[in-house]
Amino acid sequence: MEIIYNENQIKTAVNFILENKKFSIIRIDGEIGSGKTTLIKSLCKSLGVSENVNSPTFSLVNEYLINTKKKIFHFDFYRIENPEEALDIGLEDYLESNHLCILEWGQIISEYLPEKYDFFSLHKINESTRKLNKIKL
Repeated sequence: MEIIYNENQIKTAVNFILENKKFSIIRIDGEIGSGKTTLIKSLCKSLGVSENVNSPTFSLVNEYLINTKKKIFHFDFYRIENPEEALDIGLEDYLESNHLCILEWGQIISEYLPEKYDFFSLHKINESTRKLNKIKL
């Protein structure tokens, strides 16, 4: 399954993710500049996050509150040199928390992902148009 969208249709991409999401872990892969963080910002906002959403490129994980009981953990593994670094920040605990975990550059730590998660791939068609694929595992 896939959709093609432009900057003005990002809510369509968010809805595509939400309608096709089955698990609490969402992996979104795409090259640098494909719009992963922009998409995740919109996704978080649509789920009720009121705080500023940005890429955790250096911190590896950002935590956002949806309400008093629900959280979103947003990961960016681009800068890790060894996949085991993800374990050092407690990756397994985050993934088992039942809170929504959204992963950028998840391919870097794929050996530590559970069998069941939602996998999307984002491709830049041109400066304003993207293609979002739901990858079947």
